[in-house]
Amino acid sequence: MPGALPRHPRLVSLEGGEGAGKSTALAAVRDLITGRGHEVVLTREPGGTPLAERIRELLLGGRDGLRDGATDAEPLAAETELLLMFAARAQHVRQVVQPALRRGAYVVSDRFTDSSYAYQGEGRGLDRAWIADLERRAVGLQPGLTLLLDLDVREGRARTAGRDLWPDRIESEQDDFFERVRLGFRRRAEAEPERFRVIDAAQPPQAVGTAVAAAVARWLDGQQGRP
Repeated sequence: MPGALPRHPRLVSLEGGEGAGKSTALAAVRDLITGRGHEVVLTREPGGTPLAERIRELLLGGRDGLRDGATDAEPLAAETELLLMFAARAQHVRQVVQPALRRGAYVVSDRFTDSSYAYQGEGRGLDRAWIADLERRAVGLQPGLTLLLDLDVREGRARTAGRDLWPDRIESEQDDFFERVRLGFRRRAEAEPERFRVIDAAQPPQAVGTAVAAAVARWLDGQQGRP
């Protein structure tokens, strides 16, 4: 059930499809929050800890993954992909996210659990109720703010085609997969408008950064006075 998990007011996630420009957005969020005198921990999923980064290699293959062709010889089942994602996420939450939040820092994560709903739920067609159960058991919290960088799939693929000489395993999927992923993100945003802010990622990078900073500033202003 959407909203059933506690939302932490200092946890911010950035979501979006391939080529949406999350690096630019991450920098804008970091600069805005640090400019207000707060510590910011930047992290990513899958990954964020040494063990979770090793799981990332298994998950992605290709550019960031195994170099011995093992993932080609034995493709990951969709269910395996989901469980590995949550294994990495559980480690990430316990080793990075929770300790930073406890000491009062803001955590800004390049992807979080919404990516599993979009990529493994919509993209792979796995049961969203199963994902929700894993989220409840292995994660236990949601971001207070999620920025969704929304971009046409063809434009996003064109951007990554010029950037990635060796696409990873997920980047190598076909357009119809990424159309389902985009739909999954948009459905999440429509279901939880109080948590999501949708940013038009087709804008020039500077304009995206400005829009992201403005959204975060309004959100921070709304947090003032709350416990």
